[in-house]
Amino acid sequence: MIKKISIVAAFVVSSIAFSQNTAREKLGNYLDSLMVHHKVMGSFAFADKDQPTFLKVTGFSDVDNQQKANMNTQYRVGSISKTFTAVLVMKAVEDKKLSLNTKLFQFFPEIENADKISIEQLLQHRSGIHNLTDEKEYSAYFEKPQTTQELVRIIKSYKNDFEPGTKFEYSNSNYILLGFIVEKIYKKSYADLIQDKIARPLELTRTEVGGKIDPAKNQAFSYNYENEKYMKSTETDMSIPIGAGNIISTPTELLKFIIGLQNGKLITQKSLKEMKNYVDNYGFGVTKVPFGASWGFGHNGGIDQFRSVLYYFPDLHVAISFITNQSNYNNNDISIKMIQAALGQNFEIPEFKDVAVSTDILKKYEGNYVTKDFPLAIKIFLENGALKAQAMGQGAFSLEAVSENEFKFDMAGIKIKFNPEKNTLDFAQGKNQFTFKKE
Repeated sequence: MIKKISIVAAFVVSSIAFSQNTAREKLGNYLDSLMVHHKVMGSFAFADKDQPTFLKVTGFSDVDNQQKANMNTQYRVGSISKTFTAVLVMKAVEDKKLSLNTKLFQFFPEIENADKISIEQLLQHRSGIHNLTDEKEYSAYFEKPQTTQELVRIIKSYKNDFEPGTKFEYSNSNYILLGFIVEKIYKKSYADLIQDKIARPLELTRTEVGGKIDPAKNQAFSYNYENEKYMKSTETDMSIPIGAGNIISTPTELLKFIIGLQNGKLITQKSLKEMKNYVDNYGFGVTKVPFGASWGFGHNGGIDQFRSVLYYFPDLHVAISFITNQSNYNNNDISIKMIQAALGQNFEIPEFKDVAVSTDILKKYEGNYVTKDFPLAIKIFLENGALKAQAMGQGAFSLEAVSENEFKFDMAGIKIKFNPEKNTLDFAQGKNQFTFKKE
């Protein structure tokens, strides 16, 4: 359902000046290239000096009916919803309906350590409450409606991971509970609170709590692209990620949201400063984002096969947002190029080359690979003609051939090289490098 956030690596800034018009045109060409090569489709926007100045939409909202996406197409934004929830919590603090020190016990005493866990710890993922989406059983119910009582029961059933306040560990359970808490204190549904306290003040008409995807309402499905086909993804039932990932929106409206937040249109500057009280680079529903010498704030997200990014850089007066409904590409690369284009800086468009590897060769790579240096085994297998990898207990992902024995997964920056004569594979992700042996 909702993917864990990964803090964006330090961005490298090009020093070559470029006219803004040329940079925007080049960005459009880059996004078109990603679409043509089936790397990404979705909607992209940025604002310069707090004014939206770029919009690009690629691909389909509904592949089966060849319905193209447009600037008003709604996408699921995943964990960007956590920023919305944090704003609702800070509104409640301003309204003196709770404090950051209020304990979870006041609302859900049945949860382990509820008498010790504060609202602030829930906001900063320092509660120790286990992430329900990490468990295998999640796959058995994520497409089915769940009540508040049932979700609390599920969260309560897991032992806490650590003592409150002792460390950071991202957990969707924290924000599901925060969603329920704001409902309790305002005696309104989360959906109504989003409308009353965020959408209406900012005049957002395409931002709301989502339900079952309805293409007749210009809402996008999400897809995998495998074996030269778009495969529609399963749908998370939106009763589950309340507060953690149930918002649908557009990139242009997300820009209005984060710019409005920065400029005091939703909460006070004092409250916003508290939201940016980062511990382990995470504040209240926002993460600290680097770009060269500048620091921004925002969040990224993932739900089903939707991926999203929303960042604002106060000193640059630049905001970027995009939501994709099909991607096997690295969001970090797109983010960097969008910021560079907004600043009128040059960047390189990568070349994409299709490499065909025969099924007979791919079959030689199948198997379970292990190493004493890494706790998880990696399963390599063929599915519908595509070579896939899956770490034990995690989701499978498709591998793209670079050569006959070298493959990559751009979205996570993973590179794999097979050595069939040794029955090993070399795995690289960032600075991490391991050699796995086939069992």
